[in-house]
Amino acid sequence: MFTTTSTATERLSLASLASISGREGVSGPAVDPRALSTGMVHFGVGAFHRAHQAVYTEDAAAASGDTGWGILGVTGRSARVAEQLRPQDGLYSVLTKARGSESLRVIGSLRKVAFPGADSEDVLQALSSEGVHLATLTITEKGYPRTPGGQLDVSHSGIAADIAALREELAGRSFAGPARTPLGLLGRGLARRFAVSGAPIAVVCCDNLMSNGKVTGSLLRAFAEAAGAQGLLEWLQNSVTFPSTMVDRIVPATTDANRLEAERILGVRDEGLVVAEPFGQWVIEDAFLGPRPAWELAGATLTQDVAPFEVAKLRMLNATHSLLAYLGALRGYPTIADAVADDALVREARQLQRDDVIPTLSAPVGLDLYEYGESILTRFANPNLGHTTIQVAMDGSQKLPVRVLGTVADRLRAGDVPYSAALLLAAWMVFIYRGRDVNGKALALDDPMADALREAAAGSEAGLADRLLSLSSIFPEEVSTHVDFRGAVASSVRRLLSDVA
Repeated sequence: MFTTTSTATERLSLASLASISGREGVSGPAVDPRALSTGMVHFGVGAFHRAHQAVYTEDAAAASGDTGWGILGVTGRSARVAEQLRPQDGLYSVLTKARGSESLRVIGSLRKVAFPGADSEDVLQALSSEGVHLATLTITEKGYPRTPGGQLDVSHSGIAADIAALREELAGRSFAGPARTPLGLLGRGLARRFAVSGAPIAVVCCDNLMSNGKVTGSLLRAFAEAAGAQGLLEWLQNSVTFPSTMVDRIVPATTDANRLEAERILGVRDEGLVVAEPFGQWVIEDAFLGPRPAWELAGATLTQDVAPFEVAKLRMLNATHSLLAYLGALRGYPTIADAVADDALVREARQLQRDDVIPTLSAPVGLDLYEYGESILTRFANPNLGHTTIQVAMDGSQKLPVRVLGTVADRLRAGDVPYSAALLLAAWMVFIYRGRDVNGKALALDDPMADALREAAAGSEAGLADRLLSLSSIFPEEVSTHVDFRGAVASSVRRLLSDVA
């Protein structure tokens, strides 16, 4: 919650919109929130969604005049976002920070917020409504419980509980209690829709996963199959599409200083504030059976093939982000912008892009990959964002397989050792092993595999690379057993351990 000293007694809300209208530096909402009806359900109503898809959706409504795309946002395991936004009637603002300027925009496309622990039934009812045509997701990589082989992890306690709940609902057609996972809640909602009307729907994954639409579709079909729901499985195959997407916008954690700045501009308190860079990109596979927002009118790219955009972004931008995060954190840099100010780290970033990543890519039409790499570094250098190295370093066990291991595998198949990618993995390993930066400050390991990672890292420095590379849940055999690559990682580990000693 809002913890700094606040002078405003009034919260941002529908009632306070009139008082902020016309204030200098404030814009929006682009559409009257009261006019919007719910047309989509979004899972993972965190900062990224609020700064990205929700903005595109509001802009699409404004450009097309179609007010049927209000959003029901579903929180994760915590009710915090619901507690922030419900008193504000779903309203929040986006503080856009360029290098030398900022602007504030109020967004009204998020019309309701549900917490699964208390509101699962409301979400199920919404997904069964024929007025809802889309379910979208930003639940992060760890929100998709998978085995090392990529299948649905039915042994995951939350997934197992949701499968049991779906079986119970199918048997009795009654609510079986709160969902435990986003995929489980979505799967149960789709089952409710199938039972009520069978109307088609699109499920749009917006997470950083390769072929994210195919992954989501495969997991949801496996969920239905595990519950013994053959009719639902057939309907998922015939009436539900899973468009792949690529999303891009830097959205750092909101600070108390950001909130005070927004309060000064708005004249009211906004506990749902998000911060973002000016840049935004959304590439969407045009695979919809029913209505959708006119996102292309808001600047999104609709295409038949997202893959070239997706791979370029994951391997260029996201991998570079991770490299700078781990190397920067080890050197004691609090933000990504601080890391980019270090010429040595910029050289490492360029080398990763040019020597290891670009040779594995097929550039999307109109994209110069070398210019794209430089634009990434320019964006990362924005000092006003305050994007912390620790924030980017989160969930490395989930992020690195999709950000860098594809590059590694492709280079090894081509007969080349990707030394910069080896450095990235080594920096992650030393981050885990040392747990502190060059100044002795603790580095938090925020990762769903934190205990397993610490256990594997424990031991001698000499065997660190081998121990972590042996984690089969992270590293495929073709990577972990390649002698020259193991040697390259181990060499970089030794160098980094010496640097942060």
